[in-house]
Amino acid sequence: MPVESVFDRLEPLLPRVSKPVQYVGGELNATLKDWDEASVRWALMYPDAYEVGLPNQGVMILYEILNELPDVLAERTYSVWPDLEALMREHGVPQFTVDNHRPVGAFDVLGVSFATELGYTNLLGALDLAGIPLHAADRTGEHPVVLAGGHAAFNPEPVADFVDAVVLGDGEEAVLEITEVIRDWKAEGQPGGREELLLRLTDSGVYVPRFYDVRYLPDGRIGEVVPNRDRAPYRVFKRTTTDLDEWPYPKKPLVPLAETVHERMSVEIFRGCTRGCRFCQAGMITRPVRERSIEGIGEMVQNGLEATGFEEVGLLSLSSADHSEIGDITKGLADRYEGTNTGLSLPSTRVDAFNVDLANELSRNGRRSGLTFAPEGGSERIRRVINKMVSEQDLISTVSMAYANGWRQVKLYFMCGLPTETDEDVLQIAAMAKEVIRAGRKAAGRNDIRCTISIGGFVPKPHTPFQWASQCDPDTVDQRLRKLRKTISADRRLGRSIGVRYHDGKPSLIEGLLSRGDRRIGRVIERVWREGGRFDGWNEYFSFDRWVECAQAELEPSGVDLDWFTTRERDPDEVLPWDHLDSGLDKEWLWTDWQDALDAREQDDCRWTPCFDCGVCPTMGTDIEVGPSGRTLLPITPA
Repeated sequence: MPVESVFDRLEPLLPRVSKPVQYVGGELNATLKDWDEASVRWALMYPDAYEVGLPNQGVMILYEILNELPDVLAERTYSVWPDLEALMREHGVPQFTVDNHRPVGAFDVLGVSFATELGYTNLLGALDLAGIPLHAADRTGEHPVVLAGGHAAFNPEPVADFVDAVVLGDGEEAVLEITEVIRDWKAEGQPGGREELLLRLTDSGVYVPRFYDVRYLPDGRIGEVVPNRDRAPYRVFKRTTTDLDEWPYPKKPLVPLAETVHERMSVEIFRGCTRGCRFCQAGMITRPVRERSIEGIGEMVQNGLEATGFEEVGLLSLSSADHSEIGDITKGLADRYEGTNTGLSLPSTRVDAFNVDLANELSRNGRRSGLTFAPEGGSERIRRVINKMVSEQDLISTVSMAYANGWRQVKLYFMCGLPTETDEDVLQIAAMAKEVIRAGRKAAGRNDIRCTISIGGFVPKPHTPFQWASQCDPDTVDQRLRKLRKTISADRRLGRSIGVRYHDGKPSLIEGLLSRGDRRIGRVIERVWREGGRFDGWNEYFSFDRWVECAQAELEPSGVDLDWFTTRERDPDEVLPWDHLDSGLDKEWLWTDWQDALDAREQDDCRWTPCFDCGVCPTMGTDIEVGPSGRTLLPITPA
């Protein structure tokens, strides 16, 4: 039985809201399929605005993989801005997909990709608009399975009450297996109802929070997390897609109708990182490194450009210049597209992996996208603590080379509030930025160059060596950043060429609450949402006071508070909320690395050195997969 579009009710509301084009659909390469011909139907959600969600590679990849199956339908939905939300509630319009404007509540699965924890309140908004009960325990067989994934899903406990199931790790193969489970269950007449479906998903390696009980100790810590069903395992393991060349997605990237945060065609050139930056959850949970071959990259770029018409290609990874064949990749692509309007960019570049040849290839067509480097810490000592071993001399040499080769602006990214950090560590950022300007002026032979320093608040993350660390309080972070700005502006001759961008420490503290929280935080999230919390990742909507007040009201009866979850340092024997969710990393190894951080001892990159027993490869049955292959990109032969 077909599900009708809600567009006839939505369309009259669009002239009354900002950016109405983001709700109309019809993007180039979008897929429209017949509802009745599908046996399994997915609604894929990125819980943020269209302009942020549409370029998301994870959602785009799963959207294409699912729609390649003849009997599967996948559509996309994003968070609606508060102006449209109010009108939708007034006129009875439910949460809808942008592809065919079908009600999200009619789908079999609502798959939500969490890149950041600050999207949790947006999930509740979408569920409520869709008519799906907020709490998983209240849902019946007629409601979609709410399935969470993404990096934030490696600790899904704060949203355990709201999601039915969670996929840890890579989703390419997982979504196909989940689809098969749902297809078979429906074909058999839905035996055992929703409970049996969730048990079958558990058999497939999916984490179902309701099948686990949490026991708390009198002091507020977790005593244990144990399964309450025989079929639920004591530990749930992450999924790892090993051969990226077998998954060349997206083949036809979506081209947005409205302006988005990334106006380019992107290709993931490798996945995972073994640099061992202790603050970096993404680097830890995506191990091991798996490179896409040079031919695979070339084919994806060619097909993507032909399918989209984009004029910029972003070569994506956590540290793109670390690909073992990055020189050959950039030269091969520059050769192919020389004389065209196609430009190349490396959105993520390490200081010690950038060189003049790479710079020249990236700018061969005369297009110079911005260069961003991330020293992360201002002093050499703090960089040893976080294992980001970039010397100041390396940085100066690299940016001098960039300025000498025609770049006029370089962006440097740092963090504030790192473990063991002092005021002096932060003030060293000013000294480094000034030296960058001096060296840049000398290298370029001119004074019209700029350096922008962007500073974010540090948030301890699960599955990292810093998961035990005390988070720095917002007042200390803000005080240090005020001192930094004052130090930079004190020297007008150099300071006028240095831009400073930073956010206050308050959003980072709430992100820390959500990052390392347990199931008790669900009550806080729900209360914040009920009191108007939306789009907490956006400055104009985030309310620190609202979060503090809701946390106090909901956590006080449990004998814990906001500081207990954030600024408290954990002990080595404490059961962490995510300990039953296995990213492959050995907890003892993480603790040892945390002790090394406190002693400011660095750790090598195991990609080029012997294994140092982090645990991932033997636990996951995987291995590091890198070149070089010795192959090169062939020229494109005209048809």
